[in-house]
Amino acid sequence: MTGDDRERAAAEFGEAVNMTPKELERWLETEESRSVGQKDGGGESTGHASGRRIVELLRTGRSDLTEDDYAHMRKVTGYVHRHLAQRPSGDVAGTPWRYSLMNWGHDPLK
Repeated sequence: MTGDDRERAAAEFGEAVNMTPKELERWLETEESRSVGQKDGGGESTGHASGRRIVELLRTGRSDLTEDDYAHMRKVTGYVHRHLAQRPSGDVAGTPWRYSLMNWGHDPLK
């Protein structure tokens, strides 16, 4: 990944993730957060695990980010964009759709 690729990945991640680390941490502690997402073997959902990783990424200095971190940033950005394109009609405040996005660091009501 080139320097330009890393800059682009970080910028797109910054646009996709609109929750602060503290907001995301608080959200991940809720039952609503744990109630959504694909779970392998009944454990933690993919999105919930990603949310914990996003908190770490948001708190990591740019110079300390690894190639794996940038790859996860791109994964998050892709997920948020795909999921936003599937917005259900009506009020989304208490929907699994919103909860899933919030696990990935994006609150569509912000």
